[in-house]
This record gives sequence, C-alpha cells and structure tokens, in this order.
Amino acid sequence: MKQRQKQAKPVLDAMFAWANLQRDKTAPKSAFGKALTFLVNQWPYLTNYLKDGRLELSNNRAERSIKPFVMGRKNWLFANAQAGAQSSAVI
Repeated sequence: MKQRQKQAKPVLDAMFAWANLQRDKTAPKSAFGKALTFLVNQWPYLTNYLKDGRLELSNNRAERSIKPFVMGRKNWLFANAQAGAQSSAVI
C-alpha cells in the first residue's frame, strides 16, 4: 500500500488535475467532455485501490471468470428446440 501511495498517487493526482483543466476547456456534450465528466465523477472509486493493498487495479480476472457464461448466453439464445437448449445448458 505504501508503494502505491508513493508511486501511483502522484500520477493519479496529475491525471485528476489534467482532467479538471481539460473539462473546463471542453464542450460537456462532446464525447471527450462526457468521458472527462465520467472520470471526475468516478474518481473516488478509481482511487480506492490506493487505500487497500488487497484491491487490484484491474478487473480482468473477474471478467475472465464470467466469460464462459456470457458466451454461452449468446449461444443459448439461438437454441431451436427444447432438447437442444437442455443439451447446450448441460455443456
């Protein structure tokens, strides 16, 4: 956690300052303006990982774990018969 505070916090602080500066210069309805607004609004959640060393910056592991179910859901959508749908669900 101390390494995150030492190394990542200054970078994040600079990014937050840059985002606020750019937000003042950008039209709020533009795609970039919406992205900046989203970043500033989500900032407290983004910086939570600085407070707890157990938190990961990326959610890649969680997304990889649910990928088979998401892919299956798309495939099961097109099961034409009940028996085929049951077979697909079993697999």
